[in-house]
Amino acid sequence: MSLVTPPEHPFAVFVRILGKGKRGARDLTREEAREAMGMLLDGKVEDTQLGAFLMLLRHKEESAQELAGFTEAVRERLHAPVIAVDIDWPTYAGKKRHLPWYLLAAKCLAQNGIRILMHGGGAHTAGRIYTEQQLELLGIARCNDWNETASALDRHNLAFMPLGAWMPGLQRMIDQRNILGLRSPIHSLARILNPLGARCGLQSIFHPGYQANHREASRLLGDTSIVIKGEGGEIEVNPDGVAHLYGTQAGESWDEDWPALSPQRHVKPAQLDPQHLLDVWRGAEDAYGELAVVATMALALKGLGQSRDTAFTQAQTCWAQRNLSV
Repeated sequence: MSLVTPPEHPFAVFVRILGKGKRGARDLTREEAREAMGMLLDGKVEDTQLGAFLMLLRHKEESAQELAGFTEAVRERLHAPVIAVDIDWPTYAGKKRHLPWYLLAAKCLAQNGIRILMHGGGAHTAGRIYTEQQLELLGIARCNDWNETASALDRHNLAFMPLGAWMPGLQRMIDQRNILGLRSPIHSLARILNPLGARCGLQSIFHPGYQANHREASRLLGDTSIVIKGEGGEIEVNPDGVAHLYGTQAGESWDEDWPALSPQRHVKPAQLDPQHLLDVWRGAEDAYGELAVVATMALALKGLGQSRDTAFTQAQTCWAQRNLSV
C-alpha cells in the first residue's frame, strides 16, 4: 500500500471529460479532441485508457467538433507527399446484402481520367465482402507506401492503400473492435480524413443522424465532401431508394435528394459471388448492379462540380464505353 498519492496520468483528463456521469460529462472541444488524438497516435496512452476513451465516445456519439479535432491531429502526423487526387474514397464497412458494385464505379471513373484514392481498415466483421479482398480480381493496385500510391495513380488513376500503411495508430484502434465487442468511432473518423487532400471526399455513413454530423465536420475542416447513407455502409448509391446527399463546399452546406431509379425494389441475391462483378464488367447483365454503378459514378461526378443530370449522362456514357478487357 502506497502512502504517497501518485500523479494523475496526463490523458486521464480526457477520459474524465467524457465519463463524468450524466450531469458532469460533456463533449470534447475541438482543441481537446486534437490533443487527445495526438496523444493516442504518439503512444502516450495506456491500453486501459484507449479502451475507455473509445467506448465512452461510442456511447456518447462523437460530435462534429470532436471529429474535426481528431482529423487535424491525424493530418498533422501524416507527412504525405503532394499527390494529386480527385476523389478520396474511404471503404471501411464491407458488403453483406449486395455485391460491392462501387468497385466497378471507381474502376470505370478511373478509366476516364479521374484519380481516386481508396483506403480501408481490413476485414473486421464476419460475413461481409471487403474491398481489400477483391483488389486482385478487379486489377486494382494495393499500395504499401506513398511512392507506390503515386505510381499507381499515374498509371491507372486508381489506388488502394490500407489504413495501416499510412496511419498504423488508427489501424490499431480499429483492431480493438473484436476485443471491445463494438465498432469504435475510428471507423467513422477514417471516412473524414481525406489524407491527400482530394478535390472531393466521398463518405458513406449508414446509421441515421450521423450523416449531417459528418458533413459538419468536413465543413469545419474546409473540405469539399458529399455524405450519403450508402448501401451497406459503403459509398454506393442504392438505386431502389431515394438518396439524400449531404454536401459541403467552401464552408457552405447543401442538400439534394436523388429519386429512386427503379419503380420497384430488386430482389436481393440469394448468394454473393464476387466473380459476378467481373462478369458484369465484361458485359453480363445485372439490372440492380448496373444502376448502382452508374448512380455511384454520378455521385462522384457531382462531387467534382457537375449537376445531377450532367453527372448521370456522363456516367452512363462512361459505363457504356468502358474497356471490357481491363
